[in-house]
Amino acid sequence: MVSQRVMIKNPTGLHLRPAGILCKEAMQFKSMITFSFRNNTANAKSVLSVLGACVKCGDEIEFVCEGEDEAEALAALVGAVKSGLGE
Repeated sequence: MVSQRVMIKNPTGLHLRPAGILCKEAMQFKSMITFSFRNNTANAKSVLSVLGACVKCGDEIEFVCEGEDEAEALAALVGAVKSGLGE
């Protein structure tokens, strides 16, 4: 299991478009990928779960990846968030 905290830079937070991009990125990996935010855990492979977390700009989330490709998955997701998820 690997984990890392990252701050959301998107001005509107994780609304539908960036949530979809995050999920699409997460689904490329076999590992179980979740993130924690305000004592809640969301499945990074589910758009509804990501939207339900209500993550806003400036919020910090912690990705947790567990599985055979966990290190690659964590690096890809952190990189995607840092790059702004297409925005």
